[in-house]
Amino acid sequence: QVQLVESGGGLVQPGGSLRLSCAVSGFTISSSTMSWYRQAPGKERELVAVITGTGGSTDYADSVKGRFTISRDTAKNTVYLQMNGLKPEDTAVYRCNAWVLKLKASYWGRGTQVIVSS
Repeated sequence: QVQLVESGGGLVQPGGSLRLSCAVSGFTISSSTMSWYRQAPGKERELVAVITGTGGSTDYADSVKGRFTISRDTAKNTVYLQMNGLKPEDTAVYRCNAWVLKLKASYWGRGTQVIVSS
């Protein structure tokens, strides 16, 4: 059974840091493209960061470049999003997504709330 479970969200002051985790079961992240998306109230969903299965190449939205880092631990089958220098505009629900080529399917976690406020 495929499951993606996010954790690590919370309330943080501007300039602070959080690390989100996406624990995966049912497939191996090393052979899948893993992404973090976010959606703020009243706004469209935004792709934040992606890490490819083969090679582990990464890419980021311009709005988070230099502040966020996506990474993975294949032994734990977990993907992370390290968020530094958080801004109020980073407030959103962050969701983990997987594109599993072997299964030709996309899967989503339920999300974790991040609130950046003083």
